[in-house]
Amino acid sequence: MSAPLRPRPAAPHGPAASRDRAVTGASVSSRLLTVGVVGAGRVGAVLGAALAAAGHQVVAVTGGSGASRARLALLLPEVPRHSVPVVAHAATDLLLIAVPDDALAGVVADLADRGALRPGQVVAHTSGAHGLDVLAPATEVGARPLALHPAMTFTGTPDDLARLDGISYGVTAPAQLRPLAARLVADLGGVPEWVAESDRPLYHAALAHGANHLVTLVNEAIDRLRDAGVARPEKVLAPLLRAALENALRLGDDALTGPVSRGDAGTVQRHLARLAATAPESVPAYLALARRTADRAIAAGRLRPVDAQSLLGVLADTGREVAA
Repeated sequence: MSAPLRPRPAAPHGPAASRDRAVTGASVSSRLLTVGVVGAGRVGAVLGAALAAAGHQVVAVTGGSGASRARLALLLPEVPRHSVPVVAHAATDLLLIAVPDDALAGVVADLADRGALRPGQVVAHTSGAHGLDVLAPATEVGARPLALHPAMTFTGTPDDLARLDGISYGVTAPAQLRPLAARLVADLGGVPEWVAESDRPLYHAALAHGANHLVTLVNEAIDRLRDAGVARPEKVLAPLLRAALENALRLGDDALTGPVSRGDAGTVQRHLARLAATAPESVPAYLALARRTADRAIAAGRLRPVDAQSLLGVLADTGREVAA
C-alpha cells in the first residue's frame, strides 16, 4: 500500500480559532475542519480516515454493527462512536453522511427534526444517485448542502486509501460552496467533476452500468468457462479483459472485436444454442449486450449494415429468449 496522505499542520486553538469558526463562506475552505461521519460502511469509514490523514479533526462517527466496528478499529481507531444526533452535534464544520441511497432522505429529515443541525454547518453526502434536493431539510434549517460522490469501488479496508489518489468525485454544490468542495476533494487526493442536479441520476447510472454490471459480466464469463471445463477461468480471462478494458478506454468503439463486430451470425447462433442448453439464465443478458454491441458497431462503421442483416435476424429471434 502506498504511503498515507500527508497530515496538515495542527489546527489552531483558543479564541482565534473560535472567531475563525464563526465565519462562514470562503474562510472555511482554507482551514482545518471538525468533522463527524454518519455511517461507518465501506465508503464512510475510508473517507473519514482520509480526511483525518489530511489533517482534519474527525471527532465522532456512528457504527453499531460488528462489521462497522471492525472497520473503525482499522481506519479510525481513536474516534469515538456515538449516536447519529450526537455525531451531528459534534460535527461543527462538516457532517459527512455515508448511508445507503434509499436511507439518506430519512436520515437527513430526522436530523433536521431533532434540531441536530445548525446554520453554517456543511452537510455532505456520498451518494452518487442524489444531489442537493435530498438535503432540503438541512438547508431549511440553515445548513449548507454538498453532494460528494467518489467514483471508486470500496472494500472498507486500509488498502482503499491508496486507491483514492487521483480518482474523480461527482460534486454538486451551491456556487458559494464550490471552493470548499474543491478543497475537500483535493485533500482526499481527488479531482472534482461538477455534476448538475438534474444530471445526478444519469451520472450514477453510467457508473453503475460500467462498474457494477462489469462485475456481473465478468462473473458470468467465469461461470461459463467453468461449464466448458476450464479449471482456472480467472487466469484465462485476466489478460484478455485487462486488454479489452484498456483498449475500450483508449479507443472507444474502435476497440470492438469478436463475432458481433464481424457480423458472424453463425457463430452467435451457436453461442445462443449452447447457452440455452447449458445456462439459459445467461441468454437474455447475452442477447441484450449483443444487440447493443451490434448497434454500436454499425454506428461506428465497424460493421456494415448489409453484413449485419443475418446477425440482426439471429438477435431478433425472441422465441429463443422465451424458450430459454
